[in-house]
Amino acid sequence: MCLMKSEELPVAEEFYTLQGEGYFMGQAAYFVRLAGCDVGCHWCDSKPSWHTFPFQWTSINDIIIRASQNKSKVVVVTGGEPFTYDLSIFTAELKALNIQTHVETSGTKNISGNWDWISFSPKPWNLPLPVFFDVCNELKVVIQRTEDFMWAEDCKTRVNNHCQLFLQPEWSSFNKILPEIVNYIKEHPEWRISIQAHKFMKIP
Repeated sequence: MCLMKSEELPVAEEFYTLQGEGYFMGQAAYFVRLAGCDVGCHWCDSKPSWHTFPFQWTSINDIIIRASQNKSKVVVVTGGEPFTYDLSIFTAELKALNIQTHVETSGTKNISGNWDWISFSPKPWNLPLPVFFDVCNELKVVIQRTEDFMWAEDCKTRVNNHCQLFLQPEWSSFNKILPEIVNYIKEHPEWRISIQAHKFMKIP
């Protein structure tokens, strides 16, 4: 269930940068990283956001004011796991300002809010809710080892026909797994590669 404290959110960080992954890679956007996640990816690069302490609950109005001051009219909500919280009010206020709403989720919590783009990155050790396969715009499967391709294919059979398909090398295994991903996509061209371009550019 979503928590009900919907007029405030626990913000781990906010920043204006370029999207580094997936379909919108290279696009300017304002990122809001929420704190709180129980998925437990051992290779997560934002582990401080797993816990709400010591982050402050922040008024959504304050977040929206900061987001609207940037030239890009795209807000990406990430985490943590964003759907730990009820995001209905937050996205309604953003949409009222004609700001596009994107979210990055593992799909383990109930959906809330009005989204222009749902980037769905399911994990086999903490299974997602089935609804995310129906509504996601982008399936982004992190590949750390050869066995992960089987999980990617299983997910591919369940997503909607309009979903964009991405395989993303896990950062610490990048040099080892990248050739496998390249070869795999050459054999399965319905997939595309997503790399964490922001890390190469050394930007947030």
